[in-house]
Amino acid sequence: MKILIIEDEKPLLESMLTYFTEVGNICESASSFSSASEKIALYDYDCILLDLGLPDGEGLDLLYDLKKKKKKDGVLIISARHSLDDKLAGLDMGADDYLVKPFHLSELKARVSAIVRRKNFDGNNVIAFNEINVDISSMNTSIHNKTLNLTRKEYDLLVYFLSNKGKVVTKNAMAEHLWGDEMDISDDFDFIYTHVKNLRKKLLEAGSADYLKSVYGIGYKFGDL
Repeated sequence: MKILIIEDEKPLLESMLTYFTEVGNICESASSFSSASEKIALYDYDCILLDLGLPDGEGLDLLYDLKKKKKKDGVLIISARHSLDDKLAGLDMGADDYLVKPFHLSELKARVSAIVRRKNFDGNNVIAFNEINVDISSMNTSIHNKTLNLTRKEYDLLVYFLSNKGKVVTKNAMAEHLWGDEMDISDDFDFIYTHVKNLRKKLLEAGSADYLKSVYGIGYKFGDL
């Protein structure tokens, strides 16, 4: 998953960054309204963890701007405010969930995972596409019910393709989503080609049909022929 953490409390921000990064997620952070607004405008995320009380602005205004732009990022509000009015305002504005501080990081992770499942996979833990099955809770991938051994990036690529099946995804979008937004300034995407080639080879060797096609000069498309 690609996660943006918007939080001005430095110890909490660092704890969340460490926790989500250690389990393989791509995490970006912002500790002010202005930096968060810039990231939201430029990049897409699987889930945004949004603190309401920022030093230079109001978190709900970021949520309003996100929805005004019709962006599809999941949003989990994290706030020290216990007010029912704030919670209802956030949920009515389009937030997916609301968690009051203090909280356990394990609960935060579970809620983020639930949001991503609802957004991308209709709430399911298992992504099924013809002979391919991916259990996103255990990160287990199988072809014709036989386990497929993938590296973390190969697994992330496969989930990304499955969540965008039938769409042409650009190399730039893939790099940004799976390696972080600093990759959008790179002109050399050979590393993506290598990961895609390895993933395709493993899928074919395991008996999968060839669903992954290169779109010349743009990127890749995954789906039925």
